[in-house]
Amino acid sequence: MFACACAAACGAPPSQASSSVFTTAHRTAGEAAREFFNIRPRPQQPIPFPHKTHIAKQAVCTDCHESVEKGPIAGIPSVKTCMICHSQIATDKPLIKQVTSYAEKGIEIPWQRVYGFTHEAHVRFQHAPHIRASVDCATCHGDVSNQTVAERVVDHNMEVQGQSN
Repeated sequence: MFACACAAACGAPPSQASSSVFTTAHRTAGEAAREFFNIRPRPQQPIPFPHKTHIAKQAVCTDCHESVEKGPIAGIPSVKTCMICHSQIATDKPLIKQVTSYAEKGIEIPWQRVYGFTHEAHVRFQHAPHIRASVDCATCHGDVSNQTVAERVVDHNMEVQGQSN
């Protein structure tokens, strides 16, 4: 069983054999192993959003992640937020043309979430109190100013949470 779980955690297709132990937490042993070992797929973004470029131009996290100060989640910016600046700035750049195309079609950019807790973790994280306490975004999200596309560089667990108090 352990070899099967390890193979599944490494991306092998799940076996069709059913488990003799009933659990509602995970559909497969591979899914359970991936959560236990904190193995997550790397998100593939539809556009390689250049955080590094925006931060170099003096943008701050809350310019785009507006809801972080207002509610429980930072949220993924809407294409309308992008177009506040990019309807006039760098309109000739290929990446901005892709953003504009989404805006013109009236559809959101299908960004993939980089951070977040699994439903099974039963964690409901609130960003707003951390922002009010002046906890720097990099504490939990790494140095995004040196990333072209956001990557998961900090594992969120109780050890990390204990250090931020």
